[in-house]
Amino acid sequence: MSEHVVVSVPSESWARALGTLDGAEVVVWDGTGPAPDPAPALVVPPYVATPDVSALPDGVRAVQLLTIGYDGVPEQLPPDVLLCNASGVHETSTAELAVGLAVLSLRGLDDDVRSMASGEWKPSRRTSLADRSVLVVGWGGVGRAVAARLAPFECSVTAVGTRARVQDGVQVHAVEELPDLLPQHDVVVLACPLTDRTRGLVGAGFLAAMPDGALLVNVARGPVVDTAALVEAVRDGRIRAALDVTDPEPLPADHPLWSSPGVVVTPHVGGNSTAFRPRMVALLRAQVARLVAGEDLANVVSRTVAS
Repeated sequence: MSEHVVVSVPSESWARALGTLDGAEVVVWDGTGPAPDPAPALVVPPYVATPDVSALPDGVRAVQLLTIGYDGVPEQLPPDVLLCNASGVHETSTAELAVGLAVLSLRGLDDDVRSMASGEWKPSRRTSLADRSVLVVGWGGVGRAVAARLAPFECSVTAVGTRARVQDGVQVHAVEELPDLLPQHDVVVLACPLTDRTRGLVGAGFLAAMPDGALLVNVARGPVVDTAALVEAVRDGRIRAALDVTDPEPLPADHPLWSSPGVVVTPHVGGNSTAFRPRMVALLRAQVARLVAGEDLANVVSRTVAS
């Protein structure tokens, strides 16, 4: 049996994008100011890394994030509110950027762009992505999407996940194997969620285990990397880094990572491409249809902190 539900979205542009939904009313509420009355069954907070959903009105059944990552959100929610992430929306764009950052850094395109400002012609032989060994840390949707896009570049890919397993024919190594794996790989791509286990995963020991000339690409979360250790590791140019996420974020203008040799920084734009809005709208429409029909929601990542 269907029911009529209220759904809140963070802006008028999202309301226009969703359009008319059978069995549902769309209201605009960004989490500030008075809550809608009646309370929305589904709340879509603004597109930020960790939205503030600590003051939800009674009656909210679920929060639908616009991001894949959900660190810092479950702790804010009442025990009876579901949390859903945007799995299936951002993986393609984030993987695209990860591969782009690897190519840019390995081929020295950042240096070439800087040379353009002074009209300098400075050809040099750079490292190809072809024939490199790439370690992908995090074998969720983003990690698998990165590996799929690396395949045409004729490089070898090794997968690392929370536990050792064979998944879809791929040997996934456990995190505990990293000390043995790191010295064997030219490129390390971080695509893992931020959890208690992964916070600070990339510290001084991790970076020291990477071979000379290796590249670290981070499209996960900034705190997965110990920033002080990374600054020290890139100081002498022994390794390079291409970072879409940093800790802190935004990166202050005077932070040493901006001027460190061999470091490329983009402002956390992995999923922020033209693919985002239409894919997210499709997910939101599907979620609302499930609510109206009394069906289980997709992408449920947390029911309560204690569960």
